[in-house]
Amino acid sequence: MTTTVTSEMVRTDLLERGRSRIEWIRSRMSMLAAVRSDFETSRPFAGRRIGVSLHIEPKTAVLLEVLHAGGAEIVGTGNHGSTQDDIVAFLNSQGIGIIGRRDDTLAEHHANLGRILDTGPDVLLDNGADLAAGAVARGMASSILGGTEETTSGGDRLRDELGGKVPFPSIVINDSPLKQIGENKHAVGQSVVESFMRITNLMVPGRRFCVIGYGWCGRGIAQYLRALGGRVAVVEVDEIKALEAALDGFRVAALDTLAPWAEIFITATGRPGVLPASVTSLMADGAVLANSGHFPWEIDVAGLRALAIETTDIDGTLERIDLSDGRHVILVADGRMFNLAGSEPKGNSIESMDLGFMLQALSLERVVSGTGLVAGAQPVPDDINRRIARLMVEAMGSAA
Repeated sequence: MTTTVTSEMVRTDLLERGRSRIEWIRSRMSMLAAVRSDFETSRPFAGRRIGVSLHIEPKTAVLLEVLHAGGAEIVGTGNHGSTQDDIVAFLNSQGIGIIGRRDDTLAEHHANLGRILDTGPDVLLDNGADLAAGAVARGMASSILGGTEETTSGGDRLRDELGGKVPFPSIVINDSPLKQIGENKHAVGQSVVESFMRITNLMVPGRRFCVIGYGWCGRGIAQYLRALGGRVAVVEVDEIKALEAALDGFRVAALDTLAPWAEIFITATGRPGVLPASVTSLMADGAVLANSGHFPWEIDVAGLRALAIETTDIDGTLERIDLSDGRHVILVADGRMFNLAGSEPKGNSIESMDLGFMLQALSLERVVSGTGLVAGAQPVPDDINRRIARLMVEAMGSAA
């Protein structure tokens, strides 16, 4: 007997898979649950349309549910390559409007961002400052009440590329010490190492790793690799961070010095071109190149492929790049953030995102209240940081 699989059956399967995954995550995000209860009463976002550009996965879905419960109309899209289609299906079934697919091309992703701005949002929940940049380019930034920015890369972009051009307040969540410690150091560190093991199926103990960048994410990656027995060296151009890495017990040297030694290279800077294609001439045969930053620009992927005499897709996430001298390197997830863009993505831990997304929710509430904010990029207000820190300690059962 032959069973015909219809598109409706596929949609239903996606929706139910998304529902079950989100239910599990939601049940473990107690701080966001408390915020949702408050928002259902106070309705701080009633009459507001929030434009969203964010990794669409189960934990972000819980945040969007909380904002929706607070009265917000959500119009959003994912980030390139990390959208999870079952989560989109479930959110749309709940009246939370998300567009885009996991297999969208970069051009399709940019078109999705344009469609979000076409709806005229008055609040932005941004990841990488894509919506803020689009609003400025379109001359519609003056109609934006304000917003939040999730990432290091987006915060840098707001201050550099968009410096002085953003007339609305944008609270940079990544500037919060809570996010730096809880999410960037411990959650990114854990999820990057877990993703490396899952995607490559390689062991960590005894293997030589080069972590490029010793910001909060780089600190965490280096720490978790060493905790599992990895031999870790660090590349860091900031003299103070380089000293910190050395005092933390890591070998610190220039990339050219470490390139022949390391077997695995992981970028964690938020900056373009920190792993240039030219340095592959110094690497050992079979070196693995992976990026943990938000934008897929830290590894010079175009330059790397230009050097190739042949490329081979291994499993949709790993790519073998054969070089003219007989050596090869392995590129992970096309140079995208591999703990979310790789196979079977899990991302950061539930608890860290409960903390991080409480920062998002309360910061967005502050944006629509208009209290104490100025135009441009700025840190999370101190009272929000301290309130969440107290709650997190209590939730962990460590309160005095």
